[in-house]
Amino acid sequence: MTRDERAFDDIIQAALRHPPTRMAVAHPCSPDALCGAIESAEAGLIEPILVGPRNRLLDIAEGAGLDLSPYRLEDVPHSHAAAARAVELVRSGEADSLMKGSLHTDEFMGAVLDRQTGVRTDRRISHVYVMKVESYPRYLFITDAAINIAPDLATKRHIVQNAIDLCHALGIARPKVAILAAVETVTASMPATIDAAALCKMADRKQITGAILDGPLAFDNAISHAAADSKGIDSPVAGDPDILLVPDLEAGNMLAKQLSYLAAAASAGVVMGARVPIVLNSRAEDARVRLASTAVAALAARHRLQSGEVRG
Repeated sequence: MTRDERAFDDIIQAALRHPPTRMAVAHPCSPDALCGAIESAEAGLIEPILVGPRNRLLDIAEGAGLDLSPYRLEDVPHSHAAAARAVELVRSGEADSLMKGSLHTDEFMGAVLDRQTGVRTDRRISHVYVMKVESYPRYLFITDAAINIAPDLATKRHIVQNAIDLCHALGIARPKVAILAAVETVTASMPATIDAAALCKMADRKQITGAILDGPLAFDNAISHAAADSKGIDSPVAGDPDILLVPDLEAGNMLAKQLSYLAAAASAGVVMGARVPIVLNSRAEDARVRLASTAVAALAARHRLQSGEVRG
C-alpha cells in the first residue's frame, strides 16, 4: 500500500485562503528542519521567523541551496536560547504559532511550559494526530498519542477539548468523539471505562463543549456501524466518529503507528492547549507531512485569532 499523496490537499488549500501565519521556528539547524520551514513559507502557509545561530543557519542554507534573504532571522547563540526567544516572540505578539526545529523536544517544550516565561494556559497541552485512512470517509483525529502518558480524568477533559477546538478550526462544527476502551460497558475493574462515562456526563453538564461524546466504545464499535449494531449499541457516535480519544499514550501511539504502517494512513499533527498551536516535526517525517502539519497549525492559529480566544 502507498500513502495518498493528495490526502491533505483540502486542508492545505483551506490554509492558503488566508494570509500566511507568523510562525517562530526554534533552532532549525539541520537541513531537514530548515527545509521544512522554508518549504512551508514558499508554499504560502507561513511567514517564518528563523531563530538560531545566524552563521550556522546561513551555512546550512548554502549547503541546501536555500535563500534565507526573504526571511527574518533572530540570531541567538544556542538551542536553549532559540527555544526561549521563539516563545518570547509569541508572548510579544510577533508570532502566532510555533515550530520545533532540530533541538530536543524536551528542551523546546521546557521553554513552552515555563511558568514564568512560557506560553502555557490553564489547559493541559496535548498532541492531536490528523490521519487519513483510505477505508474511512474523512479525517480521524487521534489524541493523545505523544505527550500525556497516563492522563487522569481532568487531563482527559483537556485533551478532548483541545481536539474539539482543532476540529472547529478545520471546519468541523460539531465533531463526534468516540472515547475508546477495551469494552463498551462501564466496568469497575477497567478505569478507562469509568473515565469515559464521566467524560460523557461532563459533556452533558457543559464542562466539555462543541461536540457529541460517547463511550466507552471498543475500537470496532467506535469505527464500524456493523460492529456496533451486532452489540446492540445505540449511539450517535458509533461507526461515525471524528475524534478517537485513547485511554493512554501507549494505546494512542500504537494505534496511530498501526494505521500509518499497516493501513498506509497519511498523518499530520499539532500540539494544542498552549496559547498558540505548535508543530513538532520529526526527522522521520517526509516533506508532505511537514507541509500538512504546518497547514493544520496555520488554520488553528487563524481560528484562534478570528475567535478572539485568549486563555491565561
